[in-house]
Amino acid sequence: MTASRKEVIYIEGAKVNNLKDISLEIPRNKLVVISGISGSGKSSLAFETLFAEGQRRFAESLSSFARQFLGRMTKPSVEKIEGIPPAIAIQQKVNTRNPRSTVGTNTEIYDYLRLLFTKIGRTYSPISGCEVKMETVSDVLRYIKEFQEGTAVYIVAPIDWENKDARTEKLLALKDAGYSRLYAAAAAASAAPAASAPASAASGTAVRIDNVLQAMDKYAEGSVYLLIDRLIINSDLNTDEDTATRVSDSLQAAFTEGNGHLKIISTLEGASQERNFSNIFEADGIRFEEPTELMFSYNNPLGACPVCGGYGSIVGIDEGLVIPNPSLSVYEGAIACWRGEIMGKFLKELIMNASKFNFPIHRPYAQLTQEEKDILWEGNQYFTGINGFFDMVESMKYKIQYKYMLSRYSGKTTCRACHGSRLRKESGYVKIGGKNITQLMNMSIRELREFLTNLQLNRYESEIAERAIKEITSRLDYILAVGLGYLTLSRPSNTLSGGESQRINLVSSLGSSLVGSLYILDEPSIGLHPRDTARLISVIKKLKDLGNTVVIVEHDPEIIASADHLIDIGPYAGVHGGEVVYSGTIAEGLEKCEAIRAAAGSSAAKSCSTAHSSAVAEASTVAEASTVAEASTVAEAGAAGSGSLTLDYLSGLKKMPASGKHRSWRHSIRLNGCMEHNLKGINAEFPLGVFTVVTGVSGSGKSSLVGDTLYPALNKHFNQFTEKPGAFKELEGDLDRISAIEYIDQNPIGKSSRSNPVTYLKIYDDIRKLYSEQPYAKMNGYGHSHFSFNIDGGRCPQCLGEGVITIPMQFMADVTMVCEECGGKRFKPDILEVKYKEKSINDILNMSVEEAIAFFSSQKEAAAKRIAEKLKVLDDVGLGYIQLGQSSSSLSGGESQRIKLAQFLSKDSGKNILFIFDEPTTGLHFHDIGKLLKAFDNLIDKGHTIIVVEHNLDVIKSADWVIDLGPDGGENGGEIVFTGTPTELAQDDRWKEFLK
Repeated sequence: MTASRKEVIYIEGAKVNNLKDISLEIPRNKLVVISGISGSGKSSLAFETLFAEGQRRFAESLSSFARQFLGRMTKPSVEKIEGIPPAIAIQQKVNTRNPRSTVGTNTEIYDYLRLLFTKIGRTYSPISGCEVKMETVSDVLRYIKEFQEGTAVYIVAPIDWENKDARTEKLLALKDAGYSRLYAAAAAASAAPAASAPASAASGTAVRIDNVLQAMDKYAEGSVYLLIDRLIINSDLNTDEDTATRVSDSLQAAFTEGNGHLKIISTLEGASQERNFSNIFEADGIRFEEPTELMFSYNNPLGACPVCGGYGSIVGIDEGLVIPNPSLSVYEGAIACWRGEIMGKFLKELIMNASKFNFPIHRPYAQLTQEEKDILWEGNQYFTGINGFFDMVESMKYKIQYKYMLSRYSGKTTCRACHGSRLRKESGYVKIGGKNITQLMNMSIRELREFLTNLQLNRYESEIAERAIKEITSRLDYILAVGLGYLTLSRPSNTLSGGESQRINLVSSLGSSLVGSLYILDEPSIGLHPRDTARLISVIKKLKDLGNTVVIVEHDPEIIASADHLIDIGPYAGVHGGEVVYSGTIAEGLEKCEAIRAAAGSSAAKSCSTAHSSAVAEASTVAEASTVAEASTVAEAGAAGSGSLTLDYLSGLKKMPASGKHRSWRHSIRLNGCMEHNLKGINAEFPLGVFTVVTGVSGSGKSSLVGDTLYPALNKHFNQFTEKPGAFKELEGDLDRISAIEYIDQNPIGKSSRSNPVTYLKIYDDIRKLYSEQPYAKMNGYGHSHFSFNIDGGRCPQCLGEGVITIPMQFMADVTMVCEECGGKRFKPDILEVKYKEKSINDILNMSVEEAIAFFSSQKEAAAKRIAEKLKVLDDVGLGYIQLGQSSSSLSGGESQRIKLAQFLSKDSGKNILFIFDEPTTGLHFHDIGKLLKAFDNLIDKGHTIIVVEHNLDVIKSADWVIDLGPDGGENGGEIVFTGTPTELAQDDRWKEFLK
């Protein structure tokens, strides 16, 4: 070992998956990148070795009771790991499908906002808009001290005078409690002899309780109060502590006897004034709740909307079904249920009266303000709103036509009660800086950061909120730094892409400010525009600077170049990988490559000299010879290589193959008036028969345009029953030149753990048939089904074809063990006796794609060669390293996507299909992208069309047409800023530095 054990993580004899007994040192407190081609063993080293061991050791330090709440912690196949700190993994996959989880809760910002609103939030009455206050004794005493000297002040408490039968008992009880006087208003002052007290006839007077008991009927309701105390204002109130204490006690007694209410009546020189005080939180006849943290929690019954239970949506009238095309105006028939002769009377009623309340009937529904939409749905005195219309339909659903209409427009819709905020309406009364918590949650991160910067608080509020605001702004700054400023805190976590989810989790880790930990990140640059990569790097370096070790599995050249240490796993994939081909600094690696280039250049120079001496001495010939020499240098150096494909591509020893001439096109489809999410009514044209890339910064509207609008619109065109597309005006163009539409995302290829690549591609059917035709199988009557692990017959009865058994543990996490009966082979022993060329069905399933191709292609049978031919398509898309029987649940999103691509490459349906890919380069090394592009070329050569949402520069350079959205994310995006070829894009100022 070259470094102290305290300065490195030392791994010895790692054999997880395809790792070949590797040993290496990883420097601590550094930014370390692990790279290598797909399937080389990067994830096996980073996650299944480092992370698994770090987590296991942490779990082992806990009690058995605590361990039962943790996931299964298996010991990785490694001889020794030293110096490993507690490990935290931030992976590509969306971590939660919980509909209650949001960006705000994931980053803990919402918790701090709840605290902020609880401590310094001010409650405002929804009726008057005035602030609701709960006065204290100190507030009333402060009010009294402001009177001039000589002012007569009465402290009185209201008496319940409504119940005539109980008046006598009430007055007698007050007398028994030690009170002797009441205060009678001026109207009733003459009803009984006045007590000896200074009072003004204009305001009222003090009377004895005995006198009131003798003439109760003469005192009207609200004219009599319990007189708690009276005083003449003088300097003693401010200077004498006993006087102030006496008044304070009187005020507290008044609040008690008045059930939270009291009145201060003051008179001076014949003029009088009154003011009511209350220590109850109420205003305008409404009793409000004092803010608590649970009031702002939609995960608690005390704060959640009682209608939707905190989900923000309910099953009801679906706005998307009522307004199927939001690009239309009300006048143009946007409201589907008000079309036709009979129901059209409701629309006519609105149109005829719209001028009376200035409703914009000619403005598209998508451009209406929230207030205007509320009027449309709720209605007013001039017309019946949409909700009122469906209430009428509901009341008449005993008629079949109304029952059908109700079902036609029902679906999942925003909750009417909370309007999607998830909270009770009471939480909206509490505001900070004029905004309630829902309004802050619906702001973009940029807007929220600006709001907090400009927030004006008094000294008391500032002292209370300082720490919470600091935590919030710190996390907001991190979100902005990783390029997600367009998100809102209310955005559900399950709607985030893999890259967005990972960067949000990164923000959570930075916000927690952990020190001395090992962070393992899985391609954090996914979905990130090249413009934002530098900002992501700075955030990751902050994580390192806190005192943590950061290990990143990454292919992005800019992130690799910024690393303190590079570990390259390879040299190739599967059985050809699993070795450490380089471990050191980037500078050292590039120096090694430069030396190889120099050596190759010396050799090329000699060849050039020989060629030049035999050529005619013309300038053009010399220039050509020089060019040949330079090309020869690169070619020779590339052929030699450094042993590390990552370094070869970073240094330029190897390069992506030139894309050549871009294909031209004549036919296209056009999507006009796209307004989904932040799209600003754009018109997008997509060429047919070519390779189109849709790019743009994060949040610019790529997914809204392609995934939420184009794909559903085309799918609806070809298949009537499908999900509702985003808002757009029309779909036109050469639609007859498309036969079908396929959206190839990164979702798993199968939900069952028994699903694998060969079952998905239907190749396993051929393999089963081949085995069922073997002599031993025929002799024992084994058919195709006996070689299936999905049905009874040949599969192991103990594990049901899983190969493993899960054992529940009471005080520990469930343990997964290899099935003892079949030894993990998934079939009965008799089935495994059936051999083809000395290989059992289990042997075949454990082969890599490359091994299987070599095995089957070397056989004479046509069936075997057919299997090899079908498997070759997996190798063509860069998946030669995966096992035939590998569980689909263990495949990455990028691998699943390429298996789906292989499925289409394997069949020629004769149809012209439009393929849409969502970031297909996820998990791909430079060396593998060429294979992906070649697969795309094969699809286009068959007459298909490809549209890709992508940021990878090599893919953009290879495209035939580029659509660039922007100029920024969120509200500042949603526009098409460029359309043209990559060559033309390279001339754009925003892209010059990336595509040079």
